[in-house]
Amino acid sequence: MSETWTEQNIPDQHGRVAVVTGANTGLGFETARMLAERGAQVVIAVRDVEKGKQAAARIGGDVTVQVLDLASLESIRSAAADLRASHPRIDLLINNAGVMYTPKQATADGFEMQFGTNHLGHFALTGLLLDQLLPVPGSRIVTVSSIGHRIRADIHFDDLQWERSYSRVAAYGQAKLANLMFTYELQRRLASHGTTVALAAHPGGSNTELARNSPAALRVPFALIGPLLAQSAAMGALPTLRAATDPAAIGGQYYGPSGLGETRGYPKLVTSSPASYDLQTQQRLWAVSEQLTDVRFPLDD
Repeated sequence: MSETWTEQNIPDQHGRVAVVTGANTGLGFETARMLAERGAQVVIAVRDVEKGKQAAARIGGDVTVQVLDLASLESIRSAAADLRASHPRIDLLINNAGVMYTPKQATADGFEMQFGTNHLGHFALTGLLLDQLLPVPGSRIVTVSSIGHRIRADIHFDDLQWERSYSRVAAYGQAKLANLMFTYELQRRLASHGTTVALAAHPGGSNTELARNSPAALRVPFALIGPLLAQSAAMGALPTLRAATDPAAIGGQYYGPSGLGETRGYPKLVTSSPASYDLQTQQRLWAVSEQLTDVRFPLDD
């Protein structure tokens, strides 16, 4: 596969419906923009509808806005119902939205914010929309992880919500590791259906608003050197777009930048941490996620 896969490599997307979470800014905006420019009908699912409308106007093309707060299971269920009613088929579900290094806080349902938004929110949304994807040949679910899944990352089943102590860095690592484990277990469950596949991607170091909650000690260095070292949001979106559209991509793959440390560069096939491939932990996380969200996937195990 080419190591210089660019926006120009995105195949024609006319006739395809893509749902992109968190698409009013940053990586999600660029992902939605490129898909729309290739002819896709794009739904940007965002918490702030007004910002979503502004983003849709900037993108142009066939772009609509769906209100979605991934920190609320009630909002997720409502958004999924709206999407099922308005879109009988979905070709691409791109689980892009996320929060990073937030101070300790809880979602509307009492989950730790990073785990609840980044993992449980997308787990629930995917399960509730899967019936719209399964009948569609070539449909894909792409979940955005991070190189942060390697940093102080583990699935802390004894304290998933960080009630005993809290580290914003370790909590982010847990959430991003969960994104990968969810993808790999989802692909295993999808394999026998022969239509929908699940993949993951990460943007490397991209110049977005995501790091605004970084610890105080890191904010000044990020502000000074981030713009120099980080790649653009458009470049950071390319691994997601390759996972979503490259005809050669297959279920269970993980895409990231090709440069040193996977921090920048054109997208290529990469590998995640050894911990992310642990089957027993993947399955345990799946079961716990079902219990916490009360969402069951329409799949045979």
